[in-house]
Amino acid sequence: MENLSRRQRQIMDILFRESACSAEDIREHLPDAPSNSAVRAMLSTMVKKGYIKQREENFRYVYSAAMKQEIAQKTALDGLINTFFAGSPSAAVSALLGMQSEKISAEELDELSSLIEKAKKK
Repeated sequence: MENLSRRQRQIMDILFRESACSAEDIREHLPDAPSNSAVRAMLSTMVKKGYIKQREENFRYVYSAAMKQEIAQKTALDGLINTFFAGSPSAAVSALLGMQSEKISAEELDELSSLIEKAKKK
């Protein structure tokens, strides 16, 4: 995922959010959308590179992500942690908690505590 252009990442975001879309649906969701032919060219490239899949449905192609969103999230998070936090998950969590502490509910804090306890047992 890190080798994708900005537009290609936007397309992946749309496909993860919407599950499957036609080229026109994708174009409608893109900010400052390029031409139809430009969107179709990007989709073709992404299919060839294996990032997305296409299937024919009612005489049009429908596109979906080739990988599960959880895998893409893990890959992106690993890259973020390695790039900005010297590979330290605790530094990333600390930064996130520092930025978002007032927005975290009691239930989310309990869930985080539970995850930390499970990680300690491993």
